[in-house]
Amino acid sequence: MVALMSACQGGAKQNALTEQEKNEGWELLFDGVTLNGWKDYNGDSLTAPWTVEDGTIRALGDGDDAHGYIVTQKTYENFELVWDWKIADAGNSGVLYHVVENPKFKVPYITGPEYQLIDEVNFPDPLEDWQKTAADYAMHTTDSSKMNVNPAGEWNTSKIVFDNGHVEHWLNGEKVVEFEAWTDDWFERKQSGKWENAPEYGLAKKGVICLQDHGSAAWFRNVKIKELPRKTKEASLFNGTDLQGWEVYGTEKWYVNDGLLVCESGPDKQYGYLATREYYDDFDLTLEFKQEADGNSGVFIRSFVEPGAIVNGWQVEVAPKGFDTGGIYESYGRGWLVQIPDEKENILKEKDWNTLRIRAEGDNVKTWLNGEEMVDLTDELVGKGQGRIALQIHDGGGIKVLWRNIKVQTL
Repeated sequence: MVALMSACQGGAKQNALTEQEKNEGWELLFDGVTLNGWKDYNGDSLTAPWTVEDGTIRALGDGDDAHGYIVTQKTYENFELVWDWKIADAGNSGVLYHVVENPKFKVPYITGPEYQLIDEVNFPDPLEDWQKTAADYAMHTTDSSKMNVNPAGEWNTSKIVFDNGHVEHWLNGEKVVEFEAWTDDWFERKQSGKWENAPEYGLAKKGVICLQDHGSAAWFRNVKIKELPRKTKEASLFNGTDLQGWEVYGTEKWYVNDGLLVCESGPDKQYGYLATREYYDDFDLTLEFKQEADGNSGVFIRSFVEPGAIVNGWQVEVAPKGFDTGGIYESYGRGWLVQIPDEKENILKEKDWNTLRIRAEGDNVKTWLNGEEMVDLTDELVGKGQGRIALQIHDGGGIKVLWRNIKVQTL
């Protein structure tokens, strides 16, 4: 009875969906009573300093930059996310989305964009515009003419819309931020500011929702989400002129010559990668390659980059005859997941153009070489992965491979 009375204070019932919202597909992320559906970032249970208080999710204020985050157990891709919030005097918090959980990522904000929540009036330090309430933290500032923030201790209502790269931040009924993710402008902001040394920031197309305890109390209620449909697209990943849309990792050589993409071992003779700057999770990819020297290379899928040019993910092998071109290898993990049958080694055309096709959908990956199916793999860990497409130069030196007609259809 006490819980019901508390939830009904202020008119409309808190932490509940109307019949219209249910029909529209809205889902509650907080039931007003428990923290069911939430857990520690990179954890299996909830131990972080959060509690339920009077029908709200409360951050106790015991977190800091390195810990104190809670995340949804479910991942979300395209959505409208709405919530009410209030914050303590001089408080600092945030709501993040598309957060990737992986032991390689120690904190959520190096992958997930953040809707900033902060008491600008009483905060003890000067704030940049990109640190203020409703900003896309360290990326996009708000339209100051539309800002109407209720003071610390009073409720505000916020909304994030993420629709296949179109992003909106709303505050108390006003749209205060709007931008397109993964455009040239977006990448310029990412690479010239706070995220310059966070190569995977903001790239994920899906992830968990995260609430931040940044050392001050904060309260959340009426947290609800409506998923939006994914849109597919076709793209040519190589324009035949330059490396636009790609990023080089390592010191090996990547260049364009006579309309062809060339990878070549450099003097360091180390691993080298050319990775798409965007993520491709479910896709159908085709490309052509010709091995001019050695040819020990590969195509990584659903991969991410660690500082130091370390690429984690699954590699579809491109190699000399006898070394499983079209097979799938897990780097920094289980090694070979599936190798090709010996009788299929002759499908590879040496010193000539080959067509490689890779289809990744959910937990299934199929590969074809010159029209012949090479492997058909179903794997739960692969299904959980997401990331870039990346071309590889193996270490050891003496490698030169040509590439062309790199085309992808997202699924």
